[in-house]
Amino acid sequence: MLRVIAGSARSLQLKTPPGDGTRPTTDRIKETLFNVLQTEVPDAVFVDLFAGSGAMGIEALSRGAKKAYFFESDKTAVDCIEENLKHTKLFDRGVVFKQDAVGALNYGVREAADIVFADPPYGKGYDEMLLEAASRSRAVTEDTIIVIEEEKKRDFSFAAGYGFDIIKEKVYKSNKHVFLKRSDSK
Repeated sequence: MLRVIAGSARSLQLKTPPGDGTRPTTDRIKETLFNVLQTEVPDAVFVDLFAGSGAMGIEALSRGAKKAYFFESDKTAVDCIEENLKHTKLFDRGVVFKQDAVGALNYGVREAADIVFADPPYGKGYDEMLLEAASRSRAVTEDTIIVIEEEKKRDFSFAAGYGFDIIKEKVYKSNKHVFLKRSDSK
């Protein structure tokens, strides 16, 4: 069962798209992530890439983000995100796009993002494609925090080549969150 952990929509259940096309982040990992980001979320513009059910962006909105962009290429998942936004009464602060997540940073987000969260399919190189797109994006400023969920063993040394520094890694049993910001030298 997927639910909102904290904030205005606390304890409300969220739907997940049918099938195995999405991999919802567990409550424990979601709570740990938002504990790390807690001072950054209020009044933030949050971008949820590979959004699935929209749980991460909805959690951000519930905790006080002023706006969340959701990018998902699967139509069933997009419908699920919209249902979850309505159910949590957060629809007025969410912007949902049926769009490829990699192109989203250059063509979908029309303002500076405070937090970009991406949970791409593991091991397919999307993490690197996202940082390459982020390096050209006007939505990603020197203050933007990018968080990528990836398999535990993934080496992110490639990030420097795109102008990003790893500011923190939070490692769990089988995966991790990598927190990145633009390099000072860029």
